[in-house]
Amino acid sequence: MANSILMILTNHETITEDHKTGLWLEEFAVPYLKFIEQGYDVKVTSIKGGEVPLDPNSIEDRPEWKAAETALENTEQLSKSDANAFDGVFLPGGHGTMFDLPDSETLQYVLQQYAEKDKVIGSVCHGPAGLVNVTYEDGTPIVKGKNLTAFTDEEEKEMQLDQHMPFMLESKLREQGANFERGDKWSDYSVRDHNLITGQNPQSSGSTADRFIRAIEAQTVS
Repeated sequence: MANSILMILTNHETITEDHKTGLWLEEFAVPYLKFIEQGYDVKVTSIKGGEVPLDPNSIEDRPEWKAAETALENTEQLSKSDANAFDGVFLPGGHGTMFDLPDSETLQYVLQQYAEKDKVIGSVCHGPAGLVNVTYEDGTPIVKGKNLTAFTDEEEKEMQLDQHMPFMLESKLREQGANFERGDKWSDYSVRDHNLITGQNPQSSGSTADRFIRAIEAQTVS
């Protein structure tokens, strides 16, 4: 029986009136296609459902990504029924995630269930914004004491978007007790701490997906 993966995406599409955002395509397309290649059953969801907006700066003419882009045209809305139905969950990034993932009660519930059952949770770049308010049932943040990475404050400031963000992701994860690690800015850097897999930036999409797959396979064996 094939492993099943739940992917959860943003629907938020503006930072300011003149700055569009959304999902960062590479951070979805690369993992999605790797999961499909593994033979996994992948369900693509978003916070509100429907079409997922792409950050205009992330759109590339990559024919090999077309199947992934097609999966974004009409996503299912994330629901609490998704909490126990999959072997792992993966959150791609894009600045949109900073606005609609952190305060989604449905997302918090779903991720809490995966964390409680010690299932694999993966995320890349701004995707860990979806982790910042998630706790275990006893109220402990799921990132507390975990080795992880995400888009760094340095990278955010270099993009000159820090003043437009609701919070700084690296700083928030540190506040929640995470052991934040990082590589050089804009370089491939991913971290696996048991069943929590995170990547620093778009360049880390492939290695994060590979670590996620290894964790899924190890979970299946055990």
